[in-house]
Amino acid sequence: MNRELVEKVVNAVLYEGYILYPYRASSKKNRERFTFGRVYPEDYSIAQNGAEPFVMQTECLVRDESKDALINISVRFLHPMAREVGILSAPITEMPEVEPKFEIVPDLQVGEQLYQTWQEAVEQKVELAPFPLSGATKVSHEFNFPSSRAFEPVRGDDGKISAIVVRRQDAICGVIEVATQPVDDSVFKMTVRIVNRTAVSKQDLENQSAIIMRTFTSTHTILQAQGGEWISLTDPPPTYANAVAACKNIGAWPVLVGEESKGERDAMLSSPIILYDYPQIAPESPGDLFDGLEIDEILTLRVMAMSDAEKVEMRQVDDQARRILERTETMPGEHLLKMHGVMRNVRSFNEDFFNPTTRLESANIGGVEVKAGDRVRVRPKKRADAMDMVLDGKIAVIEAVEQDVEGGVQLALVIEDDPGHDLGMMRQPGHRFFYGTDEVEPVKDGV
Repeated sequence: MNRELVEKVVNAVLYEGYILYPYRASSKKNRERFTFGRVYPEDYSIAQNGAEPFVMQTECLVRDESKDALINISVRFLHPMAREVGILSAPITEMPEVEPKFEIVPDLQVGEQLYQTWQEAVEQKVELAPFPLSGATKVSHEFNFPSSRAFEPVRGDDGKISAIVVRRQDAICGVIEVATQPVDDSVFKMTVRIVNRTAVSKQDLENQSAIIMRTFTSTHTILQAQGGEWISLTDPPPTYANAVAACKNIGAWPVLVGEESKGERDAMLSSPIILYDYPQIAPESPGDLFDGLEIDEILTLRVMAMSDAEKVEMRQVDDQARRILERTETMPGEHLLKMHGVMRNVRSFNEDFFNPTTRLESANIGGVEVKAGDRVRVRPKKRADAMDMVLDGKIAVIEAVEQDVEGGVQLALVIEDDPGHDLGMMRQPGHRFFYGTDEVEPVKDGV
């Protein structure tokens, strides 16, 4: 098993959706936390008549032709941690031994530092002892993680403590149940159930904040077969198609992980996010952005375009968001170009619409001659899509003056304040926009 490759995929799954662009606690997108892989407390699930699951189940097939395969199973999830900002009733010089009285507030500005109430998370990992495949077996492993509460003093310019940051976690507990059942002489059906046994009092059953604090989030299972191999549920061999169809997976789907070119089948990842066999992290990706439904380049450019105030808030969200911002602000230009991807056998838009033999030196706009390098203000007339509305009034640089097949003049424009401006000047797709001469206004230097 390629442990480094598997670990990268597992970490990407663990933090998928952890925090979404615009990476700020005040964003509506980030008020609903930990949306993937939730395993709720059993008490809460029962109170909800099973609408919310307290079990995650993985079922798959493993082949043991060597008759000495060892199975390793580990479960990983995020344990929610509440971060609360509390204002003290009166400033103090030092933290007392007894917890001081405070009032929780959404946010607090102290000098240039912004403190916000937020939900962080701690990675938790439960590993079972390796066990051999031998007939029908059952293994059960209980686990628990204790509650915690820590304080961080917030001092003002006078050196006194006027507020505190409280980080707290509720205790959680659960059980991992594993069962194996022979399918034939060499293949076994493996069942792994993750059950949340964390107790919830009656008064907390309607308290969503209390429930999420006792929920396993972003839960997934890693299975390894030393001396054996897993059978793909996505593309099973015909001999085991019926056995695969009988596998029941709840809240997760298992896929092969490792190096496909080497035919590795000794590791399986059961993820709450539906993946294909042998998922990989794109080599162009410079680091986690926590949103696999977006393109790294788009998210990076959006972060670059944030205002200073927005960046201040993003920097204070937590270490995860701060690392994204720091990585983006120090990213060399060549890394940004690398993220743009590799273009293979793609025809240029110019080849389809413009006549490359009739590129013009200049164009006339209301009696003013403009050429490549001149600045214009975009004034779309058709407003055919949302982009026209976004670009209305923007200053752009003319990259080229083109003549289309119908004899009309089109200006290839690169938006002046686009963080991907250099990509546009390199004629990369997505950073050039085409408008007619009646849809722009010449801009004088210095305006």
